[in-house]
Amino acid sequence: MTEVVHTFQTPGGVELDVSIPAGAIDVETVDGEESVVVLEGDARLIDQTTVELNGRRLVVAYRGRRSLGITIAFGDFSFGGSRLRVRASVPHGAEARLATVSADMRLTGRFDALATKSTSGDVTLRGEIERDADVKTVSGDVRLERVGGSFRCNSVSGDIDVASVGHEVETKSVSGDVRIGSLHEGDASFTSVSGDVQIGIAAGSFLDVDAGTVSGDLSSEVPLSSAPEGDGEGPTVVLRGKTVSGDVKVFRAA
Repeated sequence: MTEVVHTFQTPGGVELDVSIPAGAIDVETVDGEESVVVLEGDARLIDQTTVELNGRRLVVAYRGRRSLGITIAFGDFSFGGSRLRVRASVPHGAEARLATVSADMRLTGRFDALATKSTSGDVTLRGEIERDADVKTVSGDVRLERVGGSFRCNSVSGDIDVASVGHEVETKSVSGDVRIGSLHEGDASFTSVSGDVQIGIAAGSFLDVDAGTVSGDLSSEVPLSSAPEGDGEGPTVVLRGKTVSGDVKVFRAA
C-alpha cells in the first residue's frame, strides 16, 4: 500500500473536482486556507492519478486505462487486488464535484455546492450544503443532512433521503424510495414508478398540492393550503408529481 500526500495553499477558497472509476472518495472541510489530498493504493494506480491546482480548481483525476487487469467489485477499484482511495481536506465553503462509476462518496463539513455523478456508488453527507446539490446515480443510495438551496436528484433504484432542504426539490426515480424530511419553500416535483415518496413540510409553510398515484396510497397530514402557524403569513411549498404504484405521503416536519 502506497500513500502520497499533496498539499496546496488555497486562501481564496477551492473548487474540488474528483474523477475516478471506482474505489472510495472521502472529503471533509476544515478551518484554515490549506487543502490536502491523500492518495492511497497501489503505486501503479497512484502514478496514473493526477493532482493539480489550476487557479481555484483542485483536480484529482485517474488517467489510466480501464482495461486488462482491472476489475470492479463491491465498490472497490481493483488492480491486482489493490485499491484506490482519495481523501481530501479542504477549507469550509468549498464546492465539490465528484464523478465515479462505483466509488462510495462520503462528505463531512460545510460545502458551498455539491454535484455528483455515479453508477452504483453511495453519496453520504454529514453536514451542510449552503447552496445547491445536484446528484445523478443509477443504483447508489443518497443520504444528505442539510441542503440550504435546491436539491435535484435523478436515480433508478437507489434510495434518496435528505433531512432538510431550504428551497426547491426535484427528484426522478424508478424504484427507489424518496424521503425529504423537511422542505421550507419552493417547488417540489417528483416522478416515480414503484418507489414511495415522503415529503415533510416545514412548520410555518403553506402547502399547495397537485400530486397523484395510479395504484398507490396518497395521504397528507397537512391540509391543502393550510394556514401557517403564527401571524397567518408564510412561505409556500408547491408539490407536484405522480407515481404508478408507489405511495405518496405528505407530513408536517418536526
